Amino acid sequence: MRIYHRLFLYCTVTMIFFTSCLKEVTPPQVILPVPNEYQLAWHELEQYAFIHFTTNTFTGKEWGYGDEQPSIFNPTGFDAEQWVKNIKEAGLKALILTCKHHDGFCLWQSKYTEHSLKNSPFMGGRGDIVKAVSDACRKYGLKFGIYLSPWDRNSAQYAQPEYITYYRNQLRELLAGYGEIFEVWFDGANGGDGFYGGARETRKIDNKTYYDWANTQSIVRELAPKAVMFSDAGPDIRWCGNESGYAGDPNWNLIDVDSLYPGKSHINKLLNHGEENGRSWIPAEVDVSIRPGWFYHENEDSKVKTPENLFKIYMESVGRGANLLLNIPPDQRGLLHENDIQSLKEWKKLLDKTFALNLAAQAKVTTDSYRGKSKTYAASNVTDGNKETCWATNDDVLKAFLEIDLAKSQKIHYVIIQEYIRLGQRIKAFDIEVWKDNSWMQVAKGTTIGYKRIIGLSPVDTPKIRINFTDAKACPVISNVEVY
Repeated sequence: MRIYHRLFLYCTVTMIFFTSCLKEVTPPQVILPVPNEYQLAWHELEQYAFIHFTTNTFTGKEWGYGDEQPSIFNPTGFDAEQWVKNIKEAGLKALILTCKHHDGFCLWQSKYTEHSLKNSPFMGGRGDIVKAVSDACRKYGLKFGIYLSPWDRNSAQYAQPEYITYYRNQLRELLAGYGEIFEVWFDGANGGDGFYGGARETRKIDNKTYYDWANTQSIVRELAPKAVMFSDAGPDIRWCGNESGYAGDPNWNLIDVDSLYPGKSHINKLLNHGEENGRSWIPAEVDVSIRPGWFYHENEDSKVKTPENLFKIYMESVGRGANLLLNIPPDQRGLLHENDIQSLKEWKKLLDKTFALNLAAQAKVTTDSYRGKSKTYAASNVTDGNKETCWATNDDVLKAFLEIDLAKSQKIHYVIIQEYIRLGQRIKAFDIEVWKDNSWMQVAKGTTIGYKRIIGLSPVDTPKIRINFTDAKACPVISNVEVY
């Protein structure tokens, strides 16, 4: 009996021990809302191209009135592969094409209108620019997205119930006919003066009700289930509140859609920053043009953003946890202009040079706290190069630090931090210190992190850095730290 009694005690103690261990390494609680798989894939793209190309390219306008003759559209050297190759070489990972802008002119052979390539001299009226660009994207490994303006200044049906059927039919044409779509872009410009089939009048609509967005969006869910949808308020990604190239600081991936309604002066600020306690995961996309305008204009050839301008935009968009959508408009030849290409190339060189050598790769990391003293959540996970591992603290620890040993004194200029956003966005404030003259010296402070935060420092020589997480909604969960 004593043997059985001892065995029972041993098993009981062992069970208590392992149960205790399991409790200590329970994963951090999910802090809702969180991104879905397609939003996660979108975050990882980070930066991609916008292409604005229509009759405006030939008229010099930014917004076509809708009365432009299709015959004016006739690029003489159109080459979709020239676009895509240069976009890929610039480090951009996808392309969104304005298949129909506000003027209503369609860059494909839509069977629902005559205001399209079928009545253009381009390729004898048989051209399909959407197909050419989508094919080039597949060939060179870029993801392809579509822009279809809800506003149509050419359609006689616009602002009437019949137009919604017309619009949805065109949406189905694009979603069903051009392969996998990664993003569908719904512009927020809706209603105003236009040609409207010859009526030449002003037509206004209620953007919240007219398009019956829930049923329009269901078409995307059905035909392009992997696509994310952009509009001012989502449902998947949101506008950043400006077209100047920057996300807010702080920048929360969260927002309450109910907070966004017309007539409130705070809307753009809300879109720019998001909401700390927003109920939906709708991250910001920063759309900006490489030129002053969205369409090509010859008089802007000398006004292309410099590589340094583009680097600043990158830091204030991707570097603040948003995605960058950079517009590069083709010229009247149907080619990306040489000035734009040169700026893109130099920008890519600048990015490559800046982020060439990660000084923290496999570096030793120490911390004052890690979850359950388990290797699963050890500090070393932030420098192992694996995005699926992370450092986390216990639930009751909201303030902690990561100290990275660079092995020797090195000049550092940038620090990258990434949260494990599958479990939610948590960090509200942090600061960075460097070891200088035998003491810690603060060199930067920040707010939110999200998918990625890039912090620029005044260059400083140091053998180690410390990141102090000083405020959080829940225990910090960090997947990656890099130092350059």
